[in-house]
Amino acid sequence: MEHVLGIDIGATGMKGAIVDIETGELVTERIKLPTPHPATPESMIDPFLDLIKTHNWSGIIGCGFPSIIKNGTALTASNIDKSWINTNVEDCFEKASGLKVNVVNDADAAGLAEVHFGAGKGMSGCILLITIGSGLGSALIYNGQIVPNTEFGHIFLKGQTQVAEKYASNNARKLHNLEWDEWGKRFNEFLLQVERIILPDQIILGGGISKRFDLYKEYIDIQIPVSPASMLNNAGIAGAALFAHQKQLKLFS
Repeated sequence: MEHVLGIDIGATGMKGAIVDIETGELVTERIKLPTPHPATPESMIDPFLDLIKTHNWSGIIGCGFPSIIKNGTALTASNIDKSWINTNVEDCFEKASGLKVNVVNDADAAGLAEVHFGAGKGMSGCILLITIGSGLGSALIYNGQIVPNTEFGHIFLKGQTQVAEKYASNNARKLHNLEWDEWGKRFNEFLLQVERIILPDQIILGGGISKRFDLYKEYIDIQIPVSPASMLNNAGIAGAALFAHQKQLKLFS
């Protein structure tokens, strides 16, 4: 049985737990600390270290991070401070902790967890996870492997006038006070566009709103099977830990 500390960093919270990477189960309590504001590299070091200390951890760490990640470096910063752009996140956290840190896009981490441990377990082919929250995150998994940094929430809808996540996210539902049928039809427009672009074998819906799937599933009308995620709030932590474990295996194989 192998354990890895998984840390999931979001716009409002930084969550961590030790994960059994064979089952995806959290073997310790999930600890959540507030994400500092502004969420700069300097301000986020202390809560990151606190999560390590709280778990008395001294091994490798997997970290889901809200940015496009290339070779450990953040290239975007939608919900964190812009000073993260072009900052090597792995180097930043490794220097502070003295431990090996493997960083992956947060939606990709959640997708990895759902495919290996959750709603997509046992499925092959092309699986797309859409996380519905303040935006629309996406993770594309092909035969168990991440196709990294997809940003389907940023495609255009309504004749190229609306960014998808500004039109069909949970934030958009709240902002415009939409009923479930109104929002469900908007979200279906987004899924139709995704279907035209990649035609995956399965779509899994994550984020907090996935728990309310029964309220809008009747408005989803696409060819591809759609189902809610099952890992819920643990997906980012478990996926980050699994990513770190897989990366270490590749380094030492």
